[in-house]
Amino acid sequence: MKVVKERFGETNGETVYSYELQNDQGFKVSCISLGCIITSISTPDKNGDAENVVLGFESVEDYLEHSPYFGSIVGRVAGRINNGKFELDGETYSLPQNEKTNHLHGGPNAFDKKVWDAEIIENEDEIGVKFSLLSKDGENGYPGNVTVNATYLINNQNELTITYTATTDKKTLINLTNHTYFNLSGNVKQDILSHKLKLKSNEYLELNELFIPTGEKVSVDKKPFDFVNKKELKEAILSNDDQIKKVGQGIDHPFLLNENHNEEIVLEDETSGRKLIIETDEESVVVYTSNMLEGDFQIRGVQAQKYLGICLETQGLPDSINQPNFDPCILDVGEEYNTTTKYKFTTI
Repeated sequence: MKVVKERFGETNGETVYSYELQNDQGFKVSCISLGCIITSISTPDKNGDAENVVLGFESVEDYLEHSPYFGSIVGRVAGRINNGKFELDGETYSLPQNEKTNHLHGGPNAFDKKVWDAEIIENEDEIGVKFSLLSKDGENGYPGNVTVNATYLINNQNELTITYTATTDKKTLINLTNHTYFNLSGNVKQDILSHKLKLKSNEYLELNELFIPTGEKVSVDKKPFDFVNKKELKEAILSNDDQIKKVGQGIDHPFLLNENHNEEIVLEDETSGRKLIIETDEESVVVYTSNMLEGDFQIRGVQAQKYLGICLETQGLPDSINQPNFDPCILDVGEEYNTTTKYKFTTI
């Protein structure tokens, strides 16, 4: 196994480096120090042909100008915070509203736009990169100096493990995820409508007109959101369900996980034979079927359009700080935020 470091580009006078992680099977994960972005994952199909299975770009400029969080770490808080406001210990904090009245994915110039420090890790049975960042007190309105680490490791079982840790010097919020758009067809040969998804989830969160959770946990039974038994994504995406239509004719919803670290999220593409198994210690996964992916740009030669990828964002519940029935994503002084998600790439 080996790690190859190269110059990827530059932003605001800072050099952005790429790190290609390759195991002995030829499985490769490439990531860059800008936003900890996973730029590509090369994994074999049922015939042994390796192709890229994530959406991304070839330049820093494209990521800064066009990217809808492709492959990045988002934070301090993943997802939306209603009205960009929250209260902590009697003090009200106001955050930038960067999506209508919502605060989204940590705000403008957040973790996805920062150049992180990086340290190569080379152990006997795994290799990777540890990315580190200091988010200063008051950044995008959040309290506390927060030290964040995101570690990407691969092994010879074609597994990518992402571990997030964080500490703070003042009580604050933290809820991190990776925003990779998966497309198992390989090199974006087709959209993800025929991909099959299986979730160990009996409930999802209902959303209002601004995509903020209403607080209601709804049973998936007899609804398009029922992925307890594996089914094609288009069965949900093309339905007339009000929640499906509300978010742009697709899915952009948190699903509460029944189990952890037991193949709770499985994505398959029968044509290529590729299969992705995701295991996490988080309480939910936000499934986003790129319903709002559009614009005058190309993704490695393919015009931006709906349903080119699916995000499977393992995280705490969105807007939890403002929802009395959710566990708030609070990090206090003396505590460590620590969470892990594993992605195993295999074939059907």
